[in-house]
Amino acid sequence: MVDHRQPSARDAGSVSWGSRTKLVPAFSFGYHARPAMTTSSQYSADGSVDLRVDAGVATIRFGHPKSNSLPGTLLRSLASTITHTAERDAVRVIVLRSEGDGTFCAGASFDELAAIDNADDGKEFFLGFARVILAMISAPVPIVTAVQGRVAGGGVGLVAASDYVIAVEQASLKLSELAVGIGPFVVGPVIVHKIGIGAYGAMSLDADWRDAEWAERQGLYAKVVAGSMALDAAVEARAAQLAASNPEAVRAIKRVLWADTDDWEKLLEKRAEVSGSLVLSKFTRAAIQKFNAR
Repeated sequence: MVDHRQPSARDAGSVSWGSRTKLVPAFSFGYHARPAMTTSSQYSADGSVDLRVDAGVATIRFGHPKSNSLPGTLLRSLASTITHTAERDAVRVIVLRSEGDGTFCAGASFDELAAIDNADDGKEFFLGFARVILAMISAPVPIVTAVQGRVAGGGVGLVAASDYVIAVEQASLKLSELAVGIGPFVVGPVIVHKIGIGAYGAMSLDADWRDAEWAERQGLYAKVVAGSMALDAAVEARAAQLAASNPEAVRAIKRVLWADTDDWEKLLEKRAEVSGSLVLSKFTRAAIQKFNAR
């Protein structure tokens, strides 16, 4: 079973990067005092997760040099950071962002997919996406996601697992998994939850780009704005509004939004097994090799 509830860290947290762990000092402040605490991780081959908390708003920013793609270490750190942050009493809302002004998230790391040589490792890699999704939907506070560019593959799962998404007009998206012989299995349930089986099926089978207006009509995006400045302003305003709202009411709304997902730990684990097996197929190995050679 997927363990999506990471160990509690009210007094101290950590952001893990492969063999190294960066300790994060404890939060200790009142909501109205407007204190801030920032932690930063330098870019590396594994990527980064940065956290800032200010006046009840926690901003989590992830990044990777290759179009904000998601290797296993980054997935683990992102899931842990979301879980630990959401547990803190002073946090009223989480804002999820990615680095740069280009792609929001390119999905799974193709370098890591290419290195998988057995089904167990394949399952473990795709469980990384499951853990992030489960951390997002089980967080007691709402997650507002800012999408500054294109979204592909597993990145669409992050969008769908958000409670409120604001995107720029250029933020088109697609489920690209079938093009490399896999399928959007782990992210499937959360996308179906948001847009229904019909739209999810079309995205899965044609693997085509869809524009931001389409995503807004389907409910993946709550709001589409023109440009990065408008995005920053809209995200800041929405986060401030939620942070200032009755926390009991906001948390109750969050519970209602994800009320029918109690069986997702087992479901996503089974989906990870499917993806972990397919990634070893001859078709997929050849497709990934071709992609990495570009």
